[in-house]
Formats: sequence, C-alpha cells, structure tokens
Amino acid sequence: MTATAPEGPGELPGADSPLPGVDSPKGRQGSEGGVLNVFSHGVLILWGLMVTLPLLWAVMSSFKDDKSIFTSPWALPSSLHLDNWSRAWSQAHMSDYFLNSVIVVAGSLFGTMLLGSMAAYVLARFEFPGNRFIYYLFVGGMSFPVILALVPLFFVMKNMQLLDTYHGLILVYIAYSLPFTIFFLSGFFRTLPSSIAEAAVIDGASHTRTFFQVMLPMAKPGLISVGIFNFLGQWNQYLLPAVLNVGDEDKKLLPQGLVALAVSQGYKGDWSGLFAGLVIAMLPVLAAYIVFQRQVQAGLTAGALK
Repeated sequence: MTATAPEGPGELPGADSPLPGVDSPKGRQGSEGGVLNVFSHGVLILWGLMVTLPLLWAVMSSFKDDKSIFTSPWALPSSLHLDNWSRAWSQAHMSDYFLNSVIVVAGSLFGTMLLGSMAAYVLARFEFPGNRFIYYLFVGGMSFPVILALVPLFFVMKNMQLLDTYHGLILVYIAYSLPFTIFFLSGFFRTLPSSIAEAAVIDGASHTRTFFQVMLPMAKPGLISVGIFNFLGQWNQYLLPAVLNVGDEDKKLLPQGLVALAVSQGYKGDWSGLFAGLVIAMLPVLAAYIVFQRQVQAGLTAGALK
C-alpha cells in the first residue's frame, strides 16, 4: 500500500483542475480572442480583395484590345497592347493634363506644407491671446463643405482675374488643404520635446532658425504623412478645377481630362484607351504611397508612442 499525503485544510480534492463540463475563464477568453481574430482577419481580407481586384482588373484591361475586354474580362492579356497607352498619352492629350496637374499640385503642396507647418508650430508651441480661437477657426474649416463656397468663390476668383490660371488654382488648393494640415501638425508638434528647442534658443538660435533647422527635421514623419494625404486629395480633386478652370482647354487638370476621355472614348468604343488613361492617372498616387508607406505609418503612430 502506498501512502498519500493528506490534503491541507480547506482544500478539495482536484481543486486545481476545472470541474468536468465547466470551462475556465482563460479558456473562454482564448476562444473569444480566437473568434475575434478570425473575424477581423476575414474582414481585412475581404476589404483587401474589394480594393485590389478592381485595380488589377483595370491594369489588365489597359493592355488588352477592346474585343478581349468584353469576351474574356477576367483572363490575362494574350499580348501586351502598348499602343493603348501611347494613344491615351498623345491622342487623348493625357500628357498635357498630366503636366498641368503636376504644376498645380507641386505648387499647392509646397505652399500648404510651408504655411501649414509654420502655423501649426506657432499654435502648438506658443501661448498668446486668441491662440485657441485661431486654432478652432482652422478646425472649423474642416467641417465647412466646399460645395457651399463654390458660387462665391467663383465670383471672387473672377473679380481677381484668377480664373483659368495655375496660380489661382494653387491658392485655392492651399486654402482648401490648410485646415486639415494645421489640425494634424499641431498635435504632432505638441509631442516633440521642448528641451531641444529651448537648448537651441539658449545657444543663440532665433525662433525662425529653431523651427527650420531643429523642429522641422524632427517632425519629418508627420510632415510626410500629412503631405501624402494632401497629395492624394489635391491630385484627385475634380470639383474645384471643374468650376474654376472651364474656359481654357490647355489648363485643364488630369481629373477633368479623365472625364473628357471617358465621354469621348465611350462614344468611340475605345475602352482600352480609356483604361490606359485611368491607369496613367493612378500611377503617381500608387507610387507615392508605396515609396512613403513606412513614413506614413510612423507619422500616424508617433503621437501615440510618445
């Protein structure tokens, strides 16, 4: 016979093991977490397919002929019809529209980032009467629908002789993008350490030099993130140029050119040229996000990590 150690007072036999048919709290939490993970991954996969499949289909269709687009829409192109791209680039004047968009977006993006970062830095780091009022005034601009300002904006631009001009659209784009830029960057500048700026001022640096040489390089992740968002919004902007840029055909931007291409190529039945023009318009946006993907993610999480 083997002797077993007596159990301590107040202990029940097998108290460490769960009763039959009763789940432990850890087991229930694990099962719930597993179900939640499966559901979230399924939603993400579904969302990814909804985004990528139309994009891949448009790219494939841009290399097909018109007959293959309708007879075998989901099949890979049997041969690459590069003439679709050359036809959209030259005959449909996509090259002119592309250049116009580059000029306007480059100027407006530079002005937006320069003015927005300077205003956000002052509002975030300096206390003065009216600071909060000016900040909330900019934030309120984010909630104002741009469609309500189209009619008065048209007459203001007309009286200032800024219709159908590059610099007119640049100024409008800057004003349109400043509220979000200031809102985003002001929160980012608040997360930066004040000791570095104070050390620069003690060493004799002016506020301007401290901003451009010390604080602005530290805010690089936030600048890249908001710059990408502004680039996407300005590059895809259709409503403002459609209202303020209607007289001169040579000054039309890429979204206007795509609409004109869709109308003209739709009547001609040149669907392959239309898909090629669509992909040409998408390439800069995809390239910008792929190149700066890490910086965008770092800028969005920098405030939470600090």
